[in-house]
Amino acid sequence: MAESNPLAEGPQKTEQQAAREAIDLWVRELTHHLEIEDVEIDIDALLKLAGQAAHTIVRPSAPITTFLVGYVTGLAEASGQADYTKAVRAASRVAEQLLERRSQAVG
Repeated sequence: MAESNPLAEGPQKTEQQAAREAIDLWVRELTHHLEIEDVEIDIDALLKLAGQAAHTIVRPSAPITTFLVGYVTGLAEASGQADYTKAVRAASRVAEQLLERRSQAVG
């Protein structure tokens, strides 16, 4: 009797798809436990910004950059300066502009 090979059944996930699923699951779990499920997290935008920081400055600057953008977003929202969407866009734009300047100065 031949054994069934679950990997041979259906298309296999690519490494990128598996990574994205892991990130999505982590974000859902973390936002749940932080009690912020209603906050819309733009994972693609955060990953893009982190990638820009990692490649323009050094890899460890990626989490620092996204932390600072999140921190400023929270401050702006909490103080009533801007709603979440406007605040995160503005903070991200500042970081992106600085990274663009850095990349042009180096390259």
